[in-house]
Amino acid sequence: MAVKNLKQRLLPAMVPPTYRLITGLLFASCRVKIHNFEFYIDCVKTGKPFILVFWHYGLLFDMTRNAGVEFAAMVSASRDGELISRTLNSMGIATVRGSRNKGGTAAMKGLLRYLKQGKTAALVADGSQGPARIMQPGAILLASRTGLPIIAMGWGASRYRAFNSWDRTALPLPFARIGLWYSESLQVPPRLDNAGIEKYRLIMEKRLNELYYESWGEFGIKEH
Repeated sequence: MAVKNLKQRLLPAMVPPTYRLITGLLFASCRVKIHNFEFYIDCVKTGKPFILVFWHYGLLFDMTRNAGVEFAAMVSASRDGELISRTLNSMGIATVRGSRNKGGTAAMKGLLRYLKQGKTAALVADGSQGPARIMQPGAILLASRTGLPIIAMGWGASRYRAFNSWDRTALPLPFARIGLWYSESLQVPPRLDNAGIEKYRLIMEKRLNELYYESWGEFGIKEH
């Protein structure tokens, strides 16, 4: 019990700096080619926040790609989510805790507050539990409520490791070539009903999966 308690106290303190050190060295060794970056820059140039979405598999790399923008991210309410939250906070990214099964409504309200403060919202489009690469409606609801655009990002790598998880979380290997892709922004109408939410959910899911196949296809990989 004492060992377990010690581990629970040490991990939150050790994980953030360790993650920043390892990924900083790892990603610095990789060559990143950015595609359609103008779509992202167009959102930044407005001076207003926007909503950025990506698939869960790419979280380890995506967390480092803030490009000078102030972000607020939704993070799972699980124990693993606590470590992710602390890591993001240490990188200057604000977090709200919740998922579709636990605290989701409160988390969305938290993101709305951050958006009003000018922070861009970052959401894992397929959530913390999946199914993988199936868009959840949260980002569409947020966009419909705020009138802010949604933009998607995705990446693939020439060399990588995929973990044995529901989403096959991917990590580029040292000196890999990485293709980072952005989509054109999507403007969602206000006050959507259920049919409208589903319509735009499918549109954004399609864009995310197009980025997925383009980014991995750049290296001759069909699926990671």
